Amino acid sequence: MDAISLLKEDHQKVKKLLSQLDETTERADVTRTELFARVKRELTIHEIIEEEILYPAFEKQAKMKDIVLEGFEEHHVVDTIMGELAKLSTDDEMWGAKLSVMKENVEHHIEEEEDDMFKKARRLFDESELKELGAQMLARKKEVEAEGPRQLQKTRDEAS
Repeated sequence: MDAISLLKEDHQKVKKLLSQLDETTERADVTRTELFARVKRELTIHEIIEEEILYPAFEKQAKMKDIVLEGFEEHHVVDTIMGELAKLSTDDEMWGAKLSVMKENVEHHIEEEEDDMFKKARRLFDESELKELGAQMLARKKEVEAEGPRQLQKTRDEAS
């Protein structure tokens, strides 16, 4: 699988989880907690493989440098909001508002990647290069998925 196809699959999974989470109410504490943990895990793993493998490869292309730098910053914004959400009780009235802002940021980021970054990448990289990146990303993703939540966060913190 090439890098772009792998990331698009991740995007679909995260968008679905965010939609499910966004539909919850303050009374759904257990559901919110479980879905938020899944969203946080999926986004963290996704960011790790992008930031460690994809973005460095893309950043070497002058035509992609600006959008890659923007991608790093968008990850930072989402991480900040996720950190704030993790500190709030799911029944706090601000929780839903912060989640909506995070969801909008993630959706915007996905749209920019799929509509701009990935199209440029398909023009600048040949299929074998994208498949090699995809193989590296898939291998790293499996490594990270095998890590427990604390180790995953430590890995993420070290990457930042």
